[in-house]
Amino acid sequence: MNDDILLCETDGRGVATVTLNRPEIHNALNGELIAALTATFVRLDADDTVRTVILTGAGKSFSAGANLNYMKQAAGQSEAENLADARKVAAMFHALNTMRHPTVARVNGAAYAGGTGLIACCDIAVGADHAQFAVTEVRIGIAPSTISPYLLAVMGPRAARRYWLTAERFGVAEALRYGLLHDAAPAAELDAAVAAVVDNLLLGGPGAIASCKALAQQLHGPVTAEMRERTAAGIARIRATDEGREGLSAFLEKRKPSWQAEVLS
Repeated sequence: MNDDILLCETDGRGVATVTLNRPEIHNALNGELIAALTATFVRLDADDTVRTVILTGAGKSFSAGANLNYMKQAAGQSEAENLADARKVAAMFHALNTMRHPTVARVNGAAYAGGTGLIACCDIAVGADHAQFAVTEVRIGIAPSTISPYLLAVMGPRAARRYWLTAERFGVAEALRYGLLHDAAPAAELDAAVAAVVDNLLLGGPGAIASCKALAQQLHGPVTAEMRERTAAGIARIRATDEGREGLSAFLEKRKPSWQAEVLS
């Protein structure tokens, strides 16, 4: 990883903070940063000492999406070359979206195009109250294809149609209304708001949280016999784990479970 463009620090509690570090160009994405993000997400996902991942941007912006020079390069490539590149972008979003650890977007400023995709891939999003958002691809004659599944999942089809087609900017009130953000705070209070979310995440069992994330991504549509069986098997499996037994014992013994003691001591 090039530390000049992406920073990653993990504290003693297992809270990893990943920072897009190109503030001079509003943390715009290019091939190098996309590769660094993918590698970092994969590495953190495999690390059992990590409990929570915070994603944020350096400077005034969260991320302005794709860098103009990066887009210019893509315009000169063949369809096959563009497909290979787009697959790398899609892999980055997938790695973030499917991470077993809980992820929190700390939205410190503007997020456009791919920047909104990064937010949508995080489990929880907290933004500064001055942040602005836009899905701008149609303004340059393309579509938000790689980010579309994630934005559709969080914003719903009606809001997605509007903002994908108009590419208009919208603020925090709309982002909250349509589900792109969960909470907002004044810029001076953003870190405290994120910290409150992280504190709650650290109270949950890591295995249980990973199971919750899997359920949220897998269960859609009517409650069929297959879905009932899948959820029954899921709770049976996690109850039989060391973590499940520890959690129940701690509850009955009126003490903190081991994973809380590790981060709260």
